[in-house]
Amino acid sequence: MATLAFRLAGDGTARLDPSYVLNGGYAGRDIEQAQHHIDELAELGIPGPATIPTLYPLARLLAVQGDHVQVPHGRTSGEAEWALLVPADATSPDDYLVTAACDHTDRALEVHGVAWSKQSAPDFLGDVAWRWGDVRDTFDSFTLRAWVTNDGVEQLIQDGSPALLLSPDYWIERLAQAGRLQPGTVVMSGTIPMLPGIDQFADAWRVELAAPDKTVSRVGYTVEVLPPAWD
Repeated sequence: MATLAFRLAGDGTARLDPSYVLNGGYAGRDIEQAQHHIDELAELGIPGPATIPTLYPLARLLAVQGDHVQVPHGRTSGEAEWALLVPADATSPDDYLVTAACDHTDRALEVHGVAWSKQSAPDFLGDVAWRWGDVRDTFDSFTLRAWVTNDGVEQLIQDGSPALLLSPDYWIERLAQAGRLQPGTVVMSGTIPMLPGIDQFADAWRVELAAPDKTVSRVGYTVEVLPPAWD
């Protein structure tokens, strides 16, 4: 398991050894927006949850940084998100970090179980992170966007902001009550709606979380479909 490294907005660096990964789901701040994502997945044959928001605990090895993912077939895709990180030296939630993220998911497996599908592909994390205490009051004004590349052509597929999602403070409060904010914890936010008519089963994904001052945290990776099994 690799240590994750981040450049801090403003100055400095931070490192994180993941201990737990918790993926939020159906986490739109607006219930109608959350239902929109449920409807998007229903079009792929993926059943909706009994309650929202949901939370999926994942293996820590799924929190990665990199530029490439290998997948078993052509029906996998990403989701633009932010991630909340709990550094080992954090003394309060103000010391937690937020960064860009992309939750890559096996959509074919998701039809049989969302929790299973989340275990099948990595959560990519960004290169730049902000201290939560520094951006708490402005985080809703950040932008969150994703692009996909198909046959060499890049297209915008998600365009929104953290204001569409439950805030980091929501998850901090809920998870603290449950005793789940251990050092090394990575919390994925859930995603924003996709634009209609764009092929999400792409050759590459790129996500940007950008602050009003133009500081940007980036994720970018290509998708390689592996040969079929010899069975």
